[in-house]
Amino acid sequence: MSVNDKRTHLNPHHVLYAEDMIKSYGDFNVLADIDLAISEGELVTLVGPSGSGKTTLLKLFLGQEKHTDGTLLLDGEPVKHPDPSRGIVYQKYSLYPHMTVLENVLFGLFLRDGGLLKFLLNPKRWWVKRQENKAAALSLIDRVGLKGHEKKYPEDLSGGQQQRVAIAQAIIRRPRILLMDEAFSGLDEFTKEDLQIFLLGLWDESNTKVDGNPPENPMTIIFITHGLGEAVYLGSRVLGLSQYVTDGREGQHGARIVVDEGFERKPKSPSVKTTPPFGKMIAKIKRLATIPEVLQHVTTFEGKHPDSFITLTDEQKAGGPSAT
Repeated sequence: MSVNDKRTHLNPHHVLYAEDMIKSYGDFNVLADIDLAISEGELVTLVGPSGSGKTTLLKLFLGQEKHTDGTLLLDGEPVKHPDPSRGIVYQKYSLYPHMTVLENVLFGLFLRDGGLLKFLLNPKRWWVKRQENKAAALSLIDRVGLKGHEKKYPEDLSGGQQQRVAIAQAIIRRPRILLMDEAFSGLDEFTKEDLQIFLLGLWDESNTKVDGNPPENPMTIIFITHGLGEAVYLGSRVLGLSQYVTDGREGQHGARIVVDEGFERKPKSPSVKTTPPFGKMIAKIKRLATIPEVLQHVTTFEGKHPDSFITLTDEQKAGGPSAT
């Protein structure tokens, strides 16, 4: 079997790169032949049916799990264990219930600076650093719309407020990549839209040129969601992951990326959700990626983003329609 040359599509702008990547648990393939190149500063939304491996893919990006075969790179190097360059926000708020909002946001910086050990070794220096960190945390709390809530505990906050704290907790250390796993799921529609607008503003701010110069700390966001509307609204790029694919053989072969759509890189008004093109895009992704009865051959690939690509064996190419 022959496949395309490895790393043909890799370039210095790609912060994450996967080629022919497989993730298996025993004999069960969750992900099969994942081909993906993500450039710095993108807001990528990942959508797919339950069981398609969305969260598994996020864990691989985080370094929480290791892929079984193929290539997975972070800045051109193999992905290693989790580190501060990758922040994560989960569906369930990752807040410490015994800490205030301010303490929750500060905790990551406390660990970064050596925690209690640094305090014992040099209390004066630790205190100065603590004050600097506190000022940064208060500024960020204000930025996420929670000024005046600094001394409250998580139980005193609404779901949307708790998720704002979780986002602040994740970005206080300025990660290059922010991973979000169903972060707005379970919230009411008003709160969800409010947080969507907030996230788009945060992303735009981190990627805006200042006086013509590149942004100092551009942020790449990868956002997993079950909501097709949320995926299309938030994403500068939408990936559709589906296990409803076949290479002509019987049995389960794992999920693949079947849709890779790119959009203009700028925040969108919520009013776009009511437009015909928005509805058509949702219908397209739903048809290609989420319907069990629509079993597609691996060569059927809607790759409209400039960085999209797939690698196929000669047998796969010969066994189905030409890739689009």
